[in-house]
Formats: sequence, structure tokens, C-alpha cells
Amino acid sequence: MAMCGRFVMLTYDEVVDVIRSIQMDTPYIIEPDWPARRPSAYPGSIVPIITPDEGLLVPQDLKWGFEVEWRKGLVFNTRIDLALGPKAGMWKKPIAEGRCIVATAGFFEPHASETIRSSRTGKEIKRQYFFETPGNHPTFLAAVRNENAFSVVTTEPNRWVSPIHDRMPIVLERQDIPLWLEGDFETLADRSRTVLEAAPVDELEAAERPAQQQLF
Repeated sequence: MAMCGRFVMLTYDEVVDVIRSIQMDTPYIIEPDWPARRPSAYPGSIVPIITPDEGLLVPQDLKWGFEVEWRKGLVFNTRIDLALGPKAGMWKKPIAEGRCIVATAGFFEPHASETIRSSRTGKEIKRQYFFETPGNHPTFLAAVRNENAFSVVTTEPNRWVSPIHDRMPIVLERQDIPLWLEGDFETLADRSRTVLEAAPVDELEAAERPAQQQLF
């Protein structure tokens, strides 16, 4: 089942402010009505991500999804267990040298069985759920990158996501960021203690997209 194929972007300027707050160890609160309508990112979108650079954090615009010759479409999720396993393949270098962060306002997952009727087609579609960090704080997603693109890293779902979906992005808490970027990050695959808020999304609120390819 496809997963983590949509999240709510922060603007480039907001990402710069988030970086400043991380480096100064001060809180950053997302203004709920600014911009009035934040865009959603989908595979292929250009997104400002956060990358380490000689001890500093810098914003970098990259495309969401790796292009590969042997597969149609973009590979936009990376399973942490595969990337750290003996058959890491294309993920070996990105997980070792290209770890980065995506600062978002939250992400979407389709429910495994719950459906709603599409007002556009009249067909039953999977209901989307929106997940976010409590308190209007940014929701940080672990990611890996190459020169041109990034991929969101996924793991086993915690108790907030498991009723909806069988995978989830690695959602980083503020104190996890140095560990993901520069430390023994393998322990971060366990997100059982990461608290999220979830809410169903009405069909009129969620832009319908073509079904994504099966993910890694």
C-alpha cells in the first residue's frame, strides 16, 4: 500500500526561521493562518529541506523522489530496515552520507479500509488522515538525499498511526535532530514514544491524486 505520498510544505522563509530556531535552541510555532493556504507537497514537488553543512544547517531545494532506470515513476520513500540491511542497494550511500530533514506542518496517510465517496468521480476512495506534532510545532521528517532529490524515511507505525496505516515516516523530535544528522541514528527507527495528533480529512479538503506506485 502506498504511504507518505503527501505532506504540507513550509515556505522557504519558514524553513530558514526553523533552522534559526534549531541552532539557537528556541521554540518555533507555526502560525496556523500564515500563509493562508500552505501548499501540499507530492512526489515530484520541489521542497526546501534542511541539510547539514560544515557544522551548520542550511536550506536546500530538492525534488521529492529519486529517479531510477528500472522503475516507472519516482521512489519517494525509504524503508529504514532496508537501508540499514545487507541489501541496501541504492540506499547505502544516501543513508550513510545524505541524511537530512524535512520540516513540515504535518503529513497525510490513507486509511487501510475506511473510505469516502468522491464528489468528483462518485467512486469510493480511501479516507486520508492528517498527522501533526501537537502545539503547532513543525513536524520533522527524517529523509535521505542525493545531489538532486530526497526521499522520506519510513519505519513501523506507532500507536497513533497503526490504526490507520502499516508504515509511518520517522518523525523526529527536536532533540533527535543532531542524532539523525550526525550520530548513531539507528535507534531512531523506534517511534513508539513519539506523540502525534491525527484527524480525518474530508474529501473536499484533500486533493485527489493518482494512485502512487508500491513503495520500498
